[in-house]
Amino acid sequence: MPNTPTSPTAGHLLTLLQLSDSALPTGAFSHSLGLESYLDTRAVHDEASFTLWLERFLTQSLAYTDGLAVRLAHEAAGGAELARIDALVTAAAVPRQIREAGVKMGARMLHVATSVFPTPELEAYRLQVQSGACSGHPGIAFALGARGAGAPCADTVAAYLFSTVTSLTQNAIRGIPIGQNAGQRVLRAMHAQVLQTVEMIFGLDLDDLGAAAPGLEIAQMRHEHLRARMFMS
Repeated sequence: MPNTPTSPTAGHLLTLLQLSDSALPTGAFSHSLGLESYLDTRAVHDEASFTLWLERFLTQSLAYTDGLAVRLAHEAAGGAELARIDALVTAAAVPRQIREAGVKMGARMLHVATSVFPTPELEAYRLQVQSGACSGHPGIAFALGARGAGAPCADTVAAYLFSTVTSLTQNAIRGIPIGQNAGQRVLRAMHAQVLQTVEMIFGLDLDDLGAAAPGLEIAQMRHEHLRARMFMS
């Protein structure tokens, strides 16, 4: 029987795959993060318009919020630094639905991460959230779980971004709707965008956290008042 040595990267790769899996019970499938408002106005109505929207969401919003928070949390030296990142990324979520979605998904991600990939850092962050010192954010819990498995920072950021892109694409498949093959074409088209966005995120600093995309924030606020909704945000 041939030898099958395990790659030294296999451990953190499997951790990233599990944490970024759409089957992870964080409730992401319930949130469109503003997309549904664009569906309501027909600004997004097919594969091409969704791809354009997703590119802009990734590069103009997600990069400056969750994406940067994941990088900063992965690099953070201690609990006080994490608490500051948590406070800033939570405050940056101006629309109520988005802020509440972050807290809810953060609680679920933190619960899963501490249960499946326990580390002293994750436990310390869980206690900060439990005490009310932190709100809890999915990107921070993701970063701590990945770092504990030895995942490099760039790989961690890329995995988180692509996980969000995948979740939104699955919601677009249901919401527009577009077909499953169309969804896969969108995801393939996003590979280069995700990698470029990771590179961009490494050129940002703490002062860039929460840089606003006003059009998206307005759409996210409008979502609360839609007469019929498929998604919670």
